[in-house]
Amino acid sequence: MKYLNYLIFFIVIFNFNLLNANEKNLQNEITKNLRCLVCQGQSIYDSDSEFANSLKILVEKKLNEGFNEKQIYEFLKEKYGEWILYEPQFNKNTYFLWLLPILMFLFGGAILLKMFIKKKN
Repeated sequence: MKYLNYLIFFIVIFNFNLLNANEKNLQNEITKNLRCLVCQGQSIYDSDSEFANSLKILVEKKLNEGFNEKQIYEFLKEKYGEWILYEPQFNKNTYFLWLLPILMFLFGGAILLKMFIKKKN
């Protein structure tokens, strides 16, 4: 009976640690996808500014309150605007942002194709 109690204790501790590790991974993933408004070139995860530290605490608090990733992004987007997200939504304000790489790829391909045809002749 004594060994069974020890076994149950270790199983509970292991599951608790696993749960904390998963929550910490989610917190890190969320903070990596948020832009520091003070540093502007770093994510919240990479920044050590006061703003970034306060947002790290806020994200942890929201996760403890039961918010999911999407709800946290929506909350922060409403509070700070779309600029805080590294991956903005695809909408009428961001069409150009999302389509520009495709257009540049097609334009560059057309130039290379034209140069290849010109060199072949």
